[in-house]
Amino acid sequence: MAMTISEKILAAHADCEQVQPGQLIEARVDVALANDVTAPIAIAEFEQLGIEQVFDRDRVVLVPDHFTPNKDINSAQQAKIVRDFSRRQQLTNYFESGRVGIEHVLLPEQGLVLPGDLIIGADSHTCTYGALGAFATGVGSTDLAAAMATGKAWFKVPESIKLVYHGTPGPWVEGKDLILYTIGKLGVDGALYQSMEMQGEAIEKLPMYGRFSMANMAIEAGAKNGIITPDDITLDYVRGRSKRDYHLFFSDPGAEYIYEMDIDVSRIKPQVAFPSLPENSRDVAAAVEQQIAVDQVVIGSCTNGRIEDLRLAAKVLKGKKVASYVRLIVIPGTQAIYLQAIKEGLVELFVEAGAVFSTPTCGPCLGGHMGILAAGEKAVSTTNRNFVGRMGHPESEVYLSNPAVAAASAVLGRIASPEEVIS
Repeated sequence: MAMTISEKILAAHADCEQVQPGQLIEARVDVALANDVTAPIAIAEFEQLGIEQVFDRDRVVLVPDHFTPNKDINSAQQAKIVRDFSRRQQLTNYFESGRVGIEHVLLPEQGLVLPGDLIIGADSHTCTYGALGAFATGVGSTDLAAAMATGKAWFKVPESIKLVYHGTPGPWVEGKDLILYTIGKLGVDGALYQSMEMQGEAIEKLPMYGRFSMANMAIEAGAKNGIITPDDITLDYVRGRSKRDYHLFFSDPGAEYIYEMDIDVSRIKPQVAFPSLPENSRDVAAAVEQQIAVDQVVIGSCTNGRIEDLRLAAKVLKGKKVASYVRLIVIPGTQAIYLQAIKEGLVELFVEAGAVFSTPTCGPCLGGHMGILAAGEKAVSTTNRNFVGRMGHPESEVYLSNPAVAAASAVLGRIASPEEVIS
């Protein structure tokens, strides 16, 4: 029977010749991941099992990135639980402040997630790693605890949908725009518990940072996972990073999809997702027409915190100043990206423009710290969610965009197109 790439990865990890949608399987995991919010629950459940050692101290990865550097006593206690457990278990991949990064930027950078892997994480945006041709999905903390103990997890094989992107993107159109446009077409539950397989000539030309953005937000359409077939761009990324062997999987000709969607990227403009759902995506021109004033702009997160994202924002900000009474917060995804931004003069450019440049952290994305909104405030953010109260007060509003649109909005003090700033 012909299988999709997702089905093949699941079959291989369950030691099955084939699997089909709806089938329940127990499969080995290559990586079990948690952060400072979700790990303490998993650790408590793990310890209740009475098992002394995790299944593999190299494959349980703990990244305290959400409320770090700790913002209060409670977050410090959470981080201490993770730190103490990692020390007791002698985990190879525990990342302390000063070495930590936003988990879904850090793991690919460190070569800890690879093509063909089966990865679970107690964080919904674990699907990011599908950009590498891996099957990656979020799970609950109790499921993660069982995987930490056994190295296995239960899965229901998802149905697959095929999204074919063709054409050449126009100016300022990034992977973030392609996925926002797609979510706008599918809706936030349009791919519920399905595998979003993204392919086509436009994807084949898309750099890795754009692929990461797209796979990252598959969950915003309700998908179980997002996945992109590995190719030369993928292999160029993992060479020199990988710390173990990996295997490439490809969908078979004749594999079954419950439906296919054809998307001409040449027709897509830079997108803005209006409050309070990622599916409310519109061309940036619609926001410009409404003259929506903003109080805060955030550039960063596991969706758009890579060095290419910072370069894009800097291209718009160069020689400009952040508008009066607007807060611009720039957050690199990892320490390595932070250092690269220093070497390229990006940090100086951002600070001279009037921005705050932060240590790597999830921070404001989840309403954690480093940029919480007050009642009535509006923000443009390169993050992945704009639910009610996501970044602070439930009467605040978040608009999602790519880094270029965000930077232009910081300069003009309203949601803006980069073309309005760069003549």
